[in-house]
Amino acid sequence: MVRAARTLPEAEAVTLDAAAGRVLAQDIAADRDSPALDRSVRDGYAVRAADLPGRLAVIGEVRAGGSFAGTVGPGQAVEIMTGAPVPPGADAVVMVEETRAADGQVEIDRAAAPGEAINSRGVEAAAGEVVLRAGARLDYTDIAALAAFGYARVPVYQLPTVAIVATGDEIVAVEDTPSASQIRNSNAHSLAAQVRRAGGVPVVLPLARDTVEHTRRMVRRGLETGFLLLSGGVSAGKYDVVEEVLAGVGAEFYFDRVRIQPGQPLVFGQACGRFFFGLPGNPSSTMVTFEVLARAALELLGGLADPELQMPWARLTREFRHRGGLTRFLPALLTADGSEVTPVPWHGSGDIPALTRANAYLVADPEHPVYAAGEWIRVLLK
Repeated sequence: MVRAARTLPEAEAVTLDAAAGRVLAQDIAADRDSPALDRSVRDGYAVRAADLPGRLAVIGEVRAGGSFAGTVGPGQAVEIMTGAPVPPGADAVVMVEETRAADGQVEIDRAAAPGEAINSRGVEAAAGEVVLRAGARLDYTDIAALAAFGYARVPVYQLPTVAIVATGDEIVAVEDTPSASQIRNSNAHSLAAQVRRAGGVPVVLPLARDTVEHTRRMVRRGLETGFLLLSGGVSAGKYDVVEEVLAGVGAEFYFDRVRIQPGQPLVFGQACGRFFFGLPGNPSSTMVTFEVLARAALELLGGLADPELQMPWARLTREFRHRGGLTRFLPALLTADGSEVTPVPWHGSGDIPALTRANAYLVADPEHPVYAAGEWIRVLLK
């Protein structure tokens, strides 16, 4: 739905060093062949393959960034360094560890194949060939490619702005001292961190209280700001007014419930030309539903071509049980190599300390209530 209805952001040019993590706004082509000439990939000797095995006269050397003025003829070799251009006449490079050199000669006891240890001109990329596609999020390898092909400034999409509104009379500001029946506003700040990681610019708006009038003011303000994330107020309780307010501003709802836990009550739609998510209010519910659903929407709005939800497999270190019927995302600890996972004890969707002890979530299949130790299970990285 978002992909079909989105309008791609405006593009802007940023410096190469500021481009990592941004989404590329246009295809990038090589400005020249890569490599620009036949290049050695080993330290050794440039030779004619037809002369090997044999003893060859060393007629010079060539290093990276240099050149060799002559031509390698029959019975001759040129000492060559990694990255150096292959001299005319040579068609192979034998690495130095496989040679014996003395008195201006080099002895090589084995045959060599034409093209051995040589990267031919243009084998990596031809001039004009597209090497990076618009819609890709740039990582450090992409930065290297941009630098290699002369892009000191990089065309990227502008970062989408995301309004964040936490709802609930029980919530107080982080710097306030809550009563026993109150909680501090953790959701707005955790969502802001998730938004930044997904390539958005978070704008945390004031809390919305549990009245239609006050929530309406915050919703309208959020929709004027950008993509809107609300946390709380989407259940069926007497004071859960978010859906009523959204309906009142002309919202089109695409869905209002998902079969996952935590996070069943969740609304997604569009109002006033902006997309919105009404996420559940318990902390782990807010976090999980953002990662599973809202993150991809935000990335699409930021110009990313193909958002991915990575859920690799790992083996359980012990038996694990859950109530079937829903896909459950439960805190877990994944080993450093990603091979094994252990459930982390927790006490429900409000248990933030348990989430800090986890680095992943188990993704429990609704049709698979009992997992044996050693069984494979999907995990969602935190």
